[in-house]
Amino acid sequence: MSRPWVIGMTGASGAVYGVRLVQEMLRTGQTVHLVVTDAGWRVLHDELGWNAAKRREMLAEHLGGEEGQLVYHPIQDIGASIASGSFRTQGMVIVPCSMGTLAGLSRGASDNLLERAADVMLKEGRRLIVVPRETPLHAVHLENMLTLARMGVRILPAMPGFYHKPQSLNEIVDFLVGKVMDAMEIEHKLYKRWGEHNGD
Repeated sequence: MSRPWVIGMTGASGAVYGVRLVQEMLRTGQTVHLVVTDAGWRVLHDELGWNAAKRREMLAEHLGGEEGQLVYHPIQDIGASIASGSFRTQGMVIVPCSMGTLAGLSRGASDNLLERAADVMLKEGRRLIVVPRETPLHAVHLENMLTLARMGVRILPAMPGFYHKPQSLNEIVDFLVGKVMDAMEIEHKLYKRWGEHNGD
């Protein structure tokens, strides 16, 4: 059985990216350990209409998965399994990643479970992928990204492509989620790759 992935969601706009990634990972049989910041829950409410007061119910309703396939960790549970390097995982994706979380990661902060889990990935040499969603970017944002990139973190900004000629918002979301899954080396069919087009 393959090791699980940790997925973090923060208060940046673009909650749909994180939700869609988890849905697709569960569909393909991956085990997901999920942690969402308080601001992340606010965005899930504001952008997708989730009832943040019924967190576990919302996850079960919108994400599903088989028994034990989705493990939810409250943001302040610093004693959770994913807070320890001895808990073996394939890596972690933070999607969407706010600039505040990005700043915390770049300075090695562990102020909550999400930051601690990401710090574990760095100290254990595991894969860490962040999907920042902000515009415009100022110098400190860029410096923080450069700091993380130099540490081996994969920076995958929420910048959808259009060469696959999307016909809906869902196809735009799936393109970005597919790029994340490419970085995770998980097979998918979320978008047509370059060279797979017919006629042009």
